[in-house]
Amino acid sequence: MPNQPASNGAGDHGRSAAAISNAISRLHRDYYGRGATKSSTVFQRNFIVVFLEDIYTPLERTLLDAGAAQQVKETRQSFQLAMRERFSAAVEEIVGRKVIAFMSQVHFEPDLAAEVFVLEPQGADDEPDE
Repeated sequence: MPNQPASNGAGDHGRSAAAISNAISRLHRDYYGRGATKSSTVFQRNFIVVFLEDIYTPLERTLLDAGAAQQVKETRQSFQLAMRERFSAAVEEIVGRKVIAFMSQVHFEPDLAAEVFVLEPQGADDEPDE
């Protein structure tokens, strides 16, 4: 359902979450040359978190085995900054809402990444939790 806003229904969020997982995984694969083997997305109110598992390329695994985790982390963070607009545009297209913040983090052992998107508040999403 690209280019159409998702309603607040749980089913719509579920379909959007699956589409977001696929889009972010595809961008990783297209730009890294290898995507995650598993991804899942949590979409609640104004917040979307994409979890990616088994993310590291053979080159990165070689560096990790050699003790260069900091270098891999810095390279991944630089990549995420460079991809901020592409990642945000993919999410915006799927949910039909503006991304106002993007954050990214990688983890070693287990091998994970989290891509966090904050959406511009809309309607009931702007009301405090009870």
